[in-house]
Order: sequence, then structure tokens, then C-alpha cells
Amino acid sequence: MQPYLSGLRGFTLVAFGQLVSLVGSGMSQFALTIWAFEKTGLATSLALMGFFYMVPLILISPFAGAWVDRGNRKLMMVVSDLGAALGTLAVFLLYLSGSLEIWHLYAVGALNGLTNAFQWPAYSAAISTMVDKKDYARANGLLSLAESASGIGAPILAGIFLGWVGLGGILLLDLVTFAAAFLTLILVHIPQPKQSAVGLESRGSLLSEAIYGFRFIFARPSLLGLQTVFLLGNLVANLGSAIMAAMILARTASSETVLATVQSAAGIGGVLGGVLLSTWGGPRRKVHGVLLGWVLSSFFGSVLLGLGQSVWVWAASAFVFALILPILNGSNQAIWQAKVPPDVQGKVFAARRMIAWVAGPLALLVAGPLADRVLTPAMMPGGSLVGLFGGLVGTGPGAGMALLLVMSGLLGMAVGLGGYFFRAVREAEDLIPDHDQIPGGQGKPLPS
Repeated sequence: MQPYLSGLRGFTLVAFGQLVSLVGSGMSQFALTIWAFEKTGLATSLALMGFFYMVPLILISPFAGAWVDRGNRKLMMVVSDLGAALGTLAVFLLYLSGSLEIWHLYAVGALNGLTNAFQWPAYSAAISTMVDKKDYARANGLLSLAESASGIGAPILAGIFLGWVGLGGILLLDLVTFAAAFLTLILVHIPQPKQSAVGLESRGSLLSEAIYGFRFIFARPSLLGLQTVFLLGNLVANLGSAIMAAMILARTASSETVLATVQSAAGIGGVLGGVLLSTWGGPRRKVHGVLLGWVLSSFFGSVLLGLGQSVWVWAASAFVFALILPILNGSNQAIWQAKVPPDVQGKVFAARRMIAWVAGPLALLVAGPLADRVLTPAMMPGGSLVGLFGGLVGTGPGAGMALLLVMSGLLGMAVGLGGYFFRAVREAEDLIPDHDQIPGGQGKPLPS
């Protein structure tokens, strides 16, 4: 069938398909988080789910980016969605047979990490060929809107369906929603990028093309500086985000309602942030959206969340954090999409993600044991740190995890502010020309 939608309209349809699919995935993630915490009672179990997802994603990303630039990007998007669906199917069948164990979630997380290594550079690069440069931030806002809108409905629906159809029913619904992602991709036209001089330079063996993304970034100090901000920011942010759900469950006797309320509040904030970005387009100086975004998101998403001891403070903090996040990420995406020629964006964006996330697994490995074995005992009544921090985060179950959230947030704020001390970062938009201003940067069309 001949696809009939293109441009921003076509990308809007793709974002809608992702919204439906992400609602299903969000319901599964919520239900499996509850299941895993009730089975073990440990923050480490939840942190390891993130660890096993992230490691294969990071390791395969450079090669995935090269494949995305070599192949048909629409096909890559379809295959990556199919891989995620197969992971959900595996969990569903294991649950039905009564064989589901925690380690199965780690294995499926690794599969999802592998498929996402292809999905993110393919979707990000598709924006550059589907929409005009002036609409980059808006298109990124639409994707963020899809992610955030799913965050509103998924926890609420999961809470309802858990009592009605159980974990198995939720996993089955997730499988059904994958069809929306496939269908919308079939209905749109995703042009192949034009061949640029930089694209010709990048050609070679798969290994050399995988390495090219790093060469491109390291040759441009401003791009490397931006990624260093994300490297350090993600390192400290993962210390807190890995145990956030466990903290709320520990402080509320595993209340599904409270966790769903907080996550839904984040979803509402994210939707409003996505709407704001898609209509406003972000700040004129996108670097302010990045650096101030890190400062504000770290304060509301970690510091205030850790200091809070009620559902209303947690929900308000999560709402503002999620409101800021689309502006932070969308501003950063817009900078990169403007500076990197579209026909090498797969390679460069994959390398960019690897740099930003490479320290994440270390943080996830540290966060769980640090919370469970060190900070939690130290923040129980009579614990060694109660005298210092008990007045800030309280005592008892979850207090040690809350302290870790506060610490990670303060470090994240320092990372965002620190970016302003480096000219290469704060003036990145001026120091690197847009790819369409470079001779040969627009290039000739490649075959579809």
C-alpha cells in the first residue's frame, strides 16, 4: 500500500501510534514494578531491571546507529517495535505458565534494550527528514507528548486492571496496543535522507561507521560538551530515579494507589510540557532549555521529591519535573538535529546516546545496594545518620532512599549550572554551523 501521509502531519500520526503503544507498555511496566517489589521487597530488584535494560542498549548502540544510516529507517522503526512486542509476549507466556521469575524480567529488559538501541536513533533521525528545521522542536514535543500522555493513563488503568484482569490481562492488552504503532508506521512516508559530503566521508566497514559517530562528536568540542553535561547528569540522576518507586512503595506500605497518583501527576506534567514545546518551540537559545532544564528538573524531580513525605508533595514534584523534561530534551534534540547532517544522524545520535548513558549502569548497580544496605539502616530509628538528616527526610522505611534522592538532585543541579562555566557549552549554537549552512551539507537524495 502506498503511504499517503508525510511531513508534520505524518509525524503526528506516528506520534499517536506511539502514544497508544506506550500506554500499553506503561501499564505493563507499572504492574511488573509492583509485582517485582512485592516479590522481593528490595530497591535493588527494581534497579537491576534498569541495569539489564541499559547495558546491552549502550553496547550495541554504535553499531545500531550505523545500521540505521545504512538501511531503511522506516523498516528499522518497525523491527524495533516488533522486538519490544516479542519481549512482552515472552513475559506473558511465562506468567501464564506460572514460571515467571525476577531474572526473566532482567532477560527481557536486555532484549528491550537491544531493540531500543535501533528505535531511538531511527525515530530521532526520521524527524530530520519528515519535517522542516523550524519544526524540529515541535516534532520532538509531539514524541514527548506521547510519552507523557501515556504516563497519565497507564498507571491509573494499570491500577484498575490489576484488580480486574490481573498481570496477565495487562500484558495481553500491551500486546494489542503494539498494533497501533505498526499500523501508523505503515500509513506514513518516511523519506530517506539526502547524501551529504559528511555522509560520504563516513562510509566504510560497519566498525568504522560505528566509530565515526564518536569521531564526529569529539571533533566538535561544543557537541562533546553538551554530551558531557548529559553524561554527568544521567550518572547522578540514575542514583535517584532507580529507587524512586521503591521509596514511595516503602513509605506507603506498597500502596499501588499512591504510586499511581504520583506517576499520573508526572504524566499530566509531561503532557503539558509536550504541548508547550510543540506549540512554543522552546526557548530561542536552546542551550538555556538544556542547562536550566537540568537545574530545575534535578530540584523538583529529586531534591523536593526526596524531601517530601506525603503523596501531595510527591505528586506536585513529579508534575513540575515532568513539565520541564520535554523542554530539556526537546531543546537538546533540536540543537543536534540542526547541527548534524541527516544521513549520519543514526551513527552520531547512537554515539551520543552511548556517551550520555555509559555511566548509567554503574549508578544503577550502586543505587540499590547503597539504599538497601547502607542508607536504609542508617535512617531507621536510632540509625547513624538520623541525627544529621532525620529532620530533612524523616526516619523509618524509605527514609534512606529519600536521602539518596536528595543527594542525587543536588549533584544534578550542580551539573546544569556547571555547564555555564564553559564557553563551548553555553555558546554551542553559535560555535557550530547548522548542517544546511555547510557546503555539501544538504546533499543529494539517497534511494528509498
